[in-house]
Amino acid sequence: MAKFLIDANLPYYFETWKGEDYLHVFDLNDEMKDRDLWEYARTRNMVIVSKDADFSDRVMLSEPPPHVVQICIGNMKMRRFHAHIGRDWPWVLENVDNYRLIRLFTDRIEAVE
Repeated sequence: MAKFLIDANLPYYFETWKGEDYLHVFDLNDEMKDRDLWEYARTRNMVIVSKDADFSDRVMLSEPPPHVVQICIGNMKMRRFHAHIGRDWPWVLENVDNYRLIRLFTDRIEAVE
């Protein structure tokens, strides 16, 4: 069963998020509302990965699951995006269960218990 649910606002064809631990919203229903996506992840103890601040706001007002990884690196060319995520993703994998929210920025990682 997948651990990470990748939101529709993130690339579908991305090598880092391929494999049995990852499920992209496009594989479910790319028109899912945020509340439905939240509920899907909550009932399956998943981590939502998104650029959407709504998920990070919501996780601060509730107890996990789901946990949330917010990508806060703005718009950039895919090569640069891949480099940033590739650099930070091993840390996310090691720490995601310890934090309700992880935010990835171009110059830092913030994590909230």
